[in-house]
Amino acid sequence: MSNKPPPLQFGCYYHLYNRGINRENIFFEERNYNHFLKLYGHHFASLVDTYAYCLLKNHFHFSARVKSKEEIIQTPGVLDTPGVSEDSITPEWVSHKFGNVLNAYAKAINKAYDRTGSLFQQRFGRVQVTSNSHLLYLVRYIHRNPQKHGFVKDFRDWPYSSFHALASNGVTRLDRNEVLSWFGDKEDFQRAHMNETETQPIAYLIADDFD
Repeated sequence: MSNKPPPLQFGCYYHLYNRGINRENIFFEERNYNHFLKLYGHHFASLVDTYAYCLLKNHFHFSARVKSKEEIIQTPGVLDTPGVSEDSITPEWVSHKFGNVLNAYAKAINKAYDRTGSLFQQRFGRVQVTSNSHLLYLVRYIHRNPQKHGFVKDFRDWPYSSFHALASNGVTRLDRNEVLSWFGDKEDFQRAHMNETETQPIAYLIADDFD
């Protein structure tokens, strides 16, 4: 029986995550975090609406919705890519594009730090979010993750998450307006993050989190 996870489905919301092999670090210095986000933007960001992310030393989390096939086809540049046609845009193709982010990043890290072998433990984790209310829990959980794991005393001090981009007026590729609308407004968004996230309602989303 194959352990291959199901591909990402058009129009569905997901918690996407992965960690380093043997719980080893995947980010070693600031430029690594920036390069990972650059690869995410190059290979995958145009195929999804990204709501939140957090990159930690040994793992990462994203909250995103895969666009519909029609939305992807209409995205500038997609059909201009060699080998890509309307027929080739499938759930498997979308999943492969996120896999390209991880593969390209692993190759860059191996080259930069003279290492060999796998960087990530497994195929990336993907859990479909099945409730609108759970999206709010997940966004808060992702942003508070550095504090949960003890990397910082206050999650707001962790620089490699989407919290400050969502709470600011700066330019961002995140779907900020939609995220803020879930909470009410920017003030409600920030206020909701001040309390520790209750995990029981979203246990199915985070069962494999990386303690």
